[in-house]
Amino acid sequence: MAVDTLRPGPPPPPTDEFEPAAPPASRTQRLRELRPNRWVVAAAVLALTLGSLWLRSRQLNFYYWIDEAISVGISSHPLGQLPGLLRQDGSPPLYYLLLHFWMQAFGRGEVATHWLSLIFALIAVPTAYWGGASLFSRRTGAFAATLAAGLPFLTSYAQETRMYSLLVLLSLVVAASFVHVFVYHRRRYLPAFALSLAAALYTHNWALFLGLAAFLAFLFCLWAEPLERGRLWREGAIGFGAVAVMYLPWLPTLLYQAKHTGAPWALSPVIWSLSQAFYFLTGGRGAAVALLLAGGVGFVVLRAGGVRERQTQIAAVALAILGLGTLLIAWAYAKHTPAWSGRYFGVLVGPLTLLFALGLARARGLGIAALILVCCFWVLDPRPTSRVSKSNVADVAHVMDHDIGPTTLVLSTQPEQVPALAYYMPDVTHFGTPLGRVPDPRVMDWRNALARFEHSSIAAVLAPMVDSLTAGRRVMLVIPTSYQKTPEWMHLIRHDSHTWYHWLRRDPRLRLLMVSAKGEYHTNLGVEAILFSVRRGVHSGSR
Repeated sequence: MAVDTLRPGPPPPPTDEFEPAAPPASRTQRLRELRPNRWVVAAAVLALTLGSLWLRSRQLNFYYWIDEAISVGISSHPLGQLPGLLRQDGSPPLYYLLLHFWMQAFGRGEVATHWLSLIFALIAVPTAYWGGASLFSRRTGAFAATLAAGLPFLTSYAQETRMYSLLVLLSLVVAASFVHVFVYHRRRYLPAFALSLAAALYTHNWALFLGLAAFLAFLFCLWAEPLERGRLWREGAIGFGAVAVMYLPWLPTLLYQAKHTGAPWALSPVIWSLSQAFYFLTGGRGAAVALLLAGGVGFVVLRAGGVRERQTQIAAVALAILGLGTLLIAWAYAKHTPAWSGRYFGVLVGPLTLLFALGLARARGLGIAALILVCCFWVLDPRPTSRVSKSNVADVAHVMDHDIGPTTLVLSTQPEQVPALAYYMPDVTHFGTPLGRVPDPRVMDWRNALARFEHSSIAAVLAPMVDSLTAGRRVMLVIPTSYQKTPEWMHLIRHDSHTWYHWLRRDPRLRLLMVSAKGEYHTNLGVEAILFSVRRGVHSGSR
């Protein structure tokens, strides 16, 4: 036997039987492996956007109500006349400029102009995802996009010819870019912050409250990060300074509007108006409670993160100041100057959407359950299906169409209703209200409107208009079907509706021809019309 055969050989390789098992992957590692790629995320955001399109395109053909008709009326004028007309209206110009060019391209019909608002609402869905994902996480972005896709407030105003869906979109960009710049110190977002806040200021005057809240949030960031104060002061000076420079050309018009126009139809808010605002934004008390509870749990979890979550905690407080701070500032202002309306809350949607998306994301399973419950509330909430749900002016005009003509004098005891009447009665050129004859029926002149209304009288306003009519001419009185007793503007409408009607009925020169059916319409802002003709052979002084 050879010596080599007696030497021990190399140890055999270990078999599977004796191979130590690899340590199990942690839950975090497994979640990271399941993290969706950009194509899955894009598909999910697209699906949410398409779902939003389906949800928000059922009322595109609804008839205009007062404010929508005012939007179309103002924007129908030549471009150079818009700044002067807005001095009468009290609004900033951006939306009216966009609507002006949109109508030139696609027409003045309800569906055409509603599409402009719908597009802004659809863009808000991927914008909300970008805000949540770029600031916090893809999970937060998914929550934010879902909230933006189904929010009932945005569903309503995505199908209305007003600026509120544009305001929602801009508020999302303002909130996200603010946190990027002043919390995470990403200076590249500074132009986005300045441009979006300036655009919001040119869209609606409540953006002034958002701008003030943004400055308060900026002061909070200075306090929270003392080591970054030098950089923050420079970035704040550039950002807010750029906004001031861009808004400066409109400032003289704003000061004129603040002195001469307003919202005399608005009530002063009370303390529970704050909670009502939140219910209105979220789609009811059930949805509001679910969001508050789950979001609150998420913020408790975030707070427990300690120093590791320091920047995220600062971001959450900044968003809270942007959203709730804007609401409180607006509430305090409206206590002294009437300017409180649910449709103005669009300026709050951006920061609150990102804030609650963060809270839901940190609440994990509870956040998902809350979001599903909120979506059920939204889907099961019945939506109006009738074209006259917002206003029945179009149907009244259709009923009266064969009995009126270009020489008919249309009298409206609610002055702001005239642009809607003029839109659906395009052949009529003579309109009057308690404020007097209307030189341009496509525009509501709000300048000193309440004082003019208070000094109105039958002898000074109504009688001269009727006295000027010749035999055979027709007069149509349009009055609301329901009345509020407050504020003073609504009280005056109620008073003049009764007095004008009885005065015309007793006038021997006038013969009653027809009355539109009062109870036929189920609408928020209903009107009825009473048509008279001037008798032949009766002189104007025979009353």
